[in-house]
Amino acid sequence: MTARDAVKKCLVWDLDNTVWDGVLLEGDRLTLREGVADTLRTLDRRGILHSVASRNDPEQALAKLREFGLDEYFLHPQIGWRPKSQSVRAVAGALGIGVDALAFVDDDPFERGEVAFAVPEVLCLDAREVAGLAGRPEFSPAYVTEDAGRRRQMYRAAQRRTTAEEAFDGPQEGFLAGLDMRLRVAAARAEDLRRAEELTVRTHQLNATGRTYSYAELDAFRTSDTHELLVVELTDRFGPYGTIGLVLLETGADTWTLRLLLMSCRVLSRGIGAILVNLLRQRARAAGRRLLADFVRTDRNRMMYVAYRLGGFREVGRQNGVLVLESDLSEVPPLPGYVTLTTSSRLWPDAMPSA
Repeated sequence: MTARDAVKKCLVWDLDNTVWDGVLLEGDRLTLREGVADTLRTLDRRGILHSVASRNDPEQALAKLREFGLDEYFLHPQIGWRPKSQSVRAVAGALGIGVDALAFVDDDPFERGEVAFAVPEVLCLDAREVAGLAGRPEFSPAYVTEDAGRRRQMYRAAQRRTTAEEAFDGPQEGFLAGLDMRLRVAAARAEDLRRAEELTVRTHQLNATGRTYSYAELDAFRTSDTHELLVVELTDRFGPYGTIGLVLLETGADTWTLRLLLMSCRVLSRGIGAILVNLLRQRARAAGRRLLADFVRTDRNRMMYVAYRLGGFREVGRQNGVLVLESDLSEVPPLPGYVTLTTSSRLWPDAMPSA
């Protein structure tokens, strides 16, 4: 499967004679086109986002989408008079995804041609295909995780967070303190493994080793007596971030070794990486274990090396191209009081309050 044929992350819709029959600004009596609502809802449940690229009056177009009860499905709609290729690029930028992750549906061959010429990575589709889009491989992920099913809600929450942060006048810690962040670190369940696999494949900047693991490999670690596979979830007053981290800890009699530590870039500015590192240090010290960590340098993960060094880790060796770090556990800072932490695993079954 080529990149252009891969499963798409967002479908960008034209409006006139695509979402509805008729032309809004010509005063037509508009009716929702057959198959549109079902396609929107089906793809949304699969974690595929929706947006708009339409030549129209923004206020009137959004009002019509609200009238049809569909406005909540469309993120960062681009409604105005510029070329649709520019609107499509703007959608990708607003969502933080590549243009190759987009598909564009329009009834007008000229508009599809303009987008195809200017942004050839985008899959362009005729509006006559709308009713059958859910059956296409580009909109049929191999599996649908719990996080995928609520992806739109997480993007909505992220928009509200960004707006609040931009309006906040004060130090960053003050903003974080008002978020009511709730962090959960728990042993992975079978139903967490698809998202865990997805994280290893999609996370590059904040993956300490760059390793990827299959579902079967992760399931073997989940049931292993010598490993602990942990998932990390975050929620705040704006809504869920979903599963944003993964830890693979080898649990020896004298030493714990972090074989994998990764975090989603979505929580980079929340300090969750440092909080998680210090939690692991606290638990290793309480258990009387040394704490080691693997690090494999890639072209994108320097931030994870910095996170380890700031977390009291130093280089102690190298094995088969893997840099081995060890944490100084003599002084571990307390977790910040603005985060409520819950833990549950074989190693730490009880809730652990913040300091």
